[in-house]
Amino acid sequence: MTAHRRFNWLTAGLAAGAAGTTALNAVTHLDMAARGRPTSSSPQMMAEKLTHKAGLEIPGDDETRQNRLAGLGPLSGLGVGLGVGVAAGLALRLGLARNVVVTGVLAGAAAMASTDVPMAVLGVSDPRSWSATDWLSDVVPHLVYGVATAAVVHSFDHD
Repeated sequence: MTAHRRFNWLTAGLAAGAAGTTALNAVTHLDMAARGRPTSSSPQMMAEKLTHKAGLEIPGDDETRQNRLAGLGPLSGLGVGLGVGVAAGLALRLGLARNVVVTGVLAGAAAMASTDVPMAVLGVSDPRSWSATDWLSDVVPHLVYGVATAAVVHSFDHD
């Protein structure tokens, strides 16, 4: 087996995660523009809680600190998107992701759980209190993420 073939799953996963994350962001920003809703502060709040739990301090005055958190929040989302994409690439390599629809639903659910569960555990948000609109604003972009991720990861499958 060539090195190219051995690591194709990693390339596929990274490309898929990047495409999925871009699709999720596009749908989210389209929703914000269409409904005039503000950006969520949850990613910044998660970054703040996680750094605090890790015993770290975000340096700077209040404004600088908030600006750093505003950068760290979306970076964590990018990390989740790439990570789930890599997992989808590995699942494909191991023969566990043969159906593009199933891969898409599972990738979307994994990305959603990777953000929503920590938010609930850390008290950033309580999904039990979300309205139907709140849930749609979370489910739809994550489903789009999953579809895009699955489409790209499966495009690398040449077996």
